[in-house]
Amino acid sequence: MNKDYELKYHRIEEDYWWFAAHRDMLYRFIKKLKADKNSKILDVGCSGGHLIKLLHTNGLKNTYGIDISEKAINLCKRKGIKNVFVMDCIKTNFDNNTFDIAIAADILEHTKNDVRALVEWNRIIKPGGRLIISVPAFGFLWSKHDELNQHYKRYKKSDLIYALEKSNFKVIRASYWNFSLFFPIVAFTYLRRAFQGKRDQKNDNLYELSPIMNKMIFILLKFENLIMEHLSFPFGTSIFALAVKPKN
Repeated sequence: MNKDYELKYHRIEEDYWWFAAHRDMLYRFIKKLKADKNSKILDVGCSGGHLIKLLHTNGLKNTYGIDISEKAINLCKRKGIKNVFVMDCIKTNFDNNTFDIAIAADILEHTKNDVRALVEWNRIIKPGGRLIISVPAFGFLWSKHDELNQHYKRYKKSDLIYALEKSNFKVIRASYWNFSLFFPIVAFTYLRRAFQGKRDQKNDNLYELSPIMNKMIFILLKFENLIMEHLSFPFGTSIFALAVKPKN
């Protein structure tokens, strides 16, 4: 991740509408799995630890976090979060069959070889354990934001399902996410390209909004999250999937 962008990322990730709504959706998946205080949970790419804090608040304290960024892990430790480590998600130090649940929120697209990463996560998840994963959707939405984030690709739902199945996961469900803002974001992406041309553009897509606007968008997506607990969306700017490691 670009260093200047990482500083901004950590500064706003607690309250910014996208991160907050994304965490809300992740937690809804975890609740559906009926995770309890004994569930051993790994947050792959834990960043500043906001998801881990949310889990702790709701009684899920048997949590671990890894991130390739030393800054991110230091942020976690300053918040009093334990069991967080600087570690490459492609080659972790965990034993086989360690975790009941692994969460990889917008991590896979940072890896050159996504199947290699998924095989590693499969190794450290217990048989019958779950993987909750999200990735950015649709190559036609590629922008400078992806480059600043050091992404290698954006996914179609079929791409993600194929990679999961190739890595010995069984996909339980998959859905596009951020359906509500899909068309405005598509329009904005293409307009931005048209006016910028080929000029170097260092701006990311994390536009800081007024607190009221930020809250309104969060509420909109939280309502979408409620719907997505029961239905899957045909398109969106991200993809969520839930997969299981077979017992045999």
